[in-house]
Amino acid sequence: MTEVAAGAAMLLGVALLVIASIGLLRLPDPLCRAHAVAKAVSLGISLILVGAWLVLGAEEAGLKLGLAIGFQLATIPVASHLLSRAAYRGGLARDRAGEGKGRGGR
Repeated sequence: MTEVAAGAAMLLGVALLVIASIGLLRLPDPLCRAHAVAKAVSLGISLILVGAWLVLGAEEAGLKLGLAIGFQLATIPVASHLLSRAAYRGGLARDRAGEGKGRGGR
């Protein structure tokens, strides 16, 4: 039963990472890209690590994988925020193709 749960968690985590990569390629500006990637990657990596935790067992890898999950959840959103802030301050935050067409440019 734990193998099924671990496989499901890992599969869902990989699916979220694929969705994040599609969002990175398709979204128009750095702020949208950073938002999509930070949310999906944080949860995706966490689910993959939870799946590995279920497979390996709590006594073998519990502390290491728990710390890895905590580290990912603490650093990915901060890095995304800093990249978005740099894009905003650098003037890259708005979609240049949609300028002058009203809100959202569409």
